[in-house]
Amino acid sequence: MRYIGNKTKLLDIIDKFLISKGLNKEGLSFCDLFAGTCTVGDYFKNRYEIIANDNLYFSYSICNGKLKYNSKTFFKTLGFDPFEYFNSIDTSDYKKGFCYNNFAPEISGRQYFSDENAKKIDYIRNTIDIWFDEKKIDENEKYYLIGSLLESTSKVSNVAGVYSAYLKIWDPRAVKPMEFIPLETNSEAKFQNEVYMLDANDLITKISGDILYLDPPYTPTQYVSQYHVLETIAKNDNPETHGVGAHRDNGDQISMWCRKGCVHEEFEKLIANAKFKHILFSYSDAGIMSKEFIEKVMKRYAKEGTYVFKKIDFVKYKSTRAVNREIKDNTKDKKHYEWLFYIEKTDEPYYISPLNYIGGKYEVLPLIKNNLPKKISCFYDLFGGGSTVGININCDKVIYNDINWMVRDLLEKISRDKFLNTYNYIEKTIKKYNLEKKNKESYVAFRKKYNSNQIGSRNPLDLYLLICYGFEHQIRFNSNLEFNNPCGNSGYNQEMLEKLVSYSNRTKSINIVYKSRDYKSFEKEISRGDFVYCDPPYLISCGAYNDGKRGFNGWDEKQEQELLDFLDRLNKKGIKFMLSNMKDRNEKINSKLSSWISKNNYKLIVNKQITKRNRQDRQEIIIINY
Repeated sequence: MRYIGNKTKLLDIIDKFLISKGLNKEGLSFCDLFAGTCTVGDYFKNRYEIIANDNLYFSYSICNGKLKYNSKTFFKTLGFDPFEYFNSIDTSDYKKGFCYNNFAPEISGRQYFSDENAKKIDYIRNTIDIWFDEKKIDENEKYYLIGSLLESTSKVSNVAGVYSAYLKIWDPRAVKPMEFIPLETNSEAKFQNEVYMLDANDLITKISGDILYLDPPYTPTQYVSQYHVLETIAKNDNPETHGVGAHRDNGDQISMWCRKGCVHEEFEKLIANAKFKHILFSYSDAGIMSKEFIEKVMKRYAKEGTYVFKKIDFVKYKSTRAVNREIKDNTKDKKHYEWLFYIEKTDEPYYISPLNYIGGKYEVLPLIKNNLPKKISCFYDLFGGGSTVGININCDKVIYNDINWMVRDLLEKISRDKFLNTYNYIEKTIKKYNLEKKNKESYVAFRKKYNSNQIGSRNPLDLYLLICYGFEHQIRFNSNLEFNNPCGNSGYNQEMLEKLVSYSNRTKSINIVYKSRDYKSFEKEISRGDFVYCDPPYLISCGAYNDGKRGFNGWDEKQEQELLDFLDRLNKKGIKFMLSNMKDRNEKINSKLSSWISKNNYKLIVNKQITKRNRQDRQEIIIINY
């Protein structure tokens, strides 16, 4: 059967890749989450236990037919060969079916099938349901026959490949009498295979296994629309139709994988929730998502050093319209590539702030997480900044707090809003204001527009874009709280998109509350079982956020002492805390901090890894009281 994205030509490459990874062991579980016509599952069913899924009923029928066929038991109750029966019976007077009345020329004027072939399709499909209702065939036999009918139908369809429209002139093969042929299948299944018809992101939370193979839609083309005729034949539900092509109502079968913004969210969410040891992902260079975005997502969830990317020459399916468009755009001879991505999935991915926040703790997350208590009720991130630490903690609740309420508002908006709304606003605003890398004139005009709005009415996503296109992504305000960072050398890109979507998805999956208060005001709320994490401005390292000149209070020795006293009071109440800081840097020493650690016999842990920031070495420390 001709099918968009069919992987028949790539099966050998996929097979050899799996063998190279030592994944050819018989009996491993293999999930094909976007199974389509079950080409991949059918190929591997003599080696793996297959889990197949697709949200279209005609695909579900084919998958069941291919993965559960058993020549020794099929049609024993029926008592005769259904293929011989259907090929011998005269259906020329059969006019009761949907195809004849809607997809053939005599009644509807449509030319999906000849009148005679439409009658035969209707007779076979209706008879399958009768046999099933009379218990002459079981469910697996029913799906096998439906799959066989769809295979047979595709041989006489008067279409260019998909069913969005029929051909005005009859294709020679479409006027030939249809032969009812068995569903093509490589072999009989060795294992108990499973077939589902669910949304991929719903199913992924319910299953687990060894190998996850992903081959989602690549383009805005909706499969339910392109194959509506096969869907209607498979369901045999006499649907209401519309338009010249008699399309059925797509309902909830519209795929989010075919829409910009939606696909980015769906993909990241799927990889995050997948409980499979190995993930193999097929995509196309003509797809909606970029290679850079896919790579960033895959690497976020990969064990160190396991990410693999392969680029494969590939002749993709093209509709007549697509060919004409390529001729018009002078891209007809452009090479196309199939992409293959692989990771071994990690059990503990690290998430990162959507902001390139000065003082961010992404590089020292292992140090922080490896030294946390095993069980935390509420995690107080009192100097939350870019929010990287809080979103990586396993606990019942996270309190994010930062004195900079504009950053708080931005992070909360990304967290609370639907990602598609965030994505669309960013894309439209970039286009509207012509924001681009190093475009100072557009940047300054956009910054002026942002600052001209009253402080309470500014859209936090405008601040996000100013940060993206600003100098070194700094978050700077003057004393009037006007954003005053100059234009920088970078902008919104695929890496930032990945951070944005992963933050959005992660914060929607955890219980996080956003606050902007003086950290000391939380003292009465914190109780035993809670945990307090403090990452204040470093006294010996002056950043743009703690010099007292950016519209917010700075950080000096007085404030340093207030924090140390605050932590001492928590310690006396038996509340566990962790403080991130530095003892020395560039010959500067925080003697106050050193004395405090020694006096209270707190535990000092020095990060073995020295990192560079602003072209200078820095060595992080954490101080804990447990």
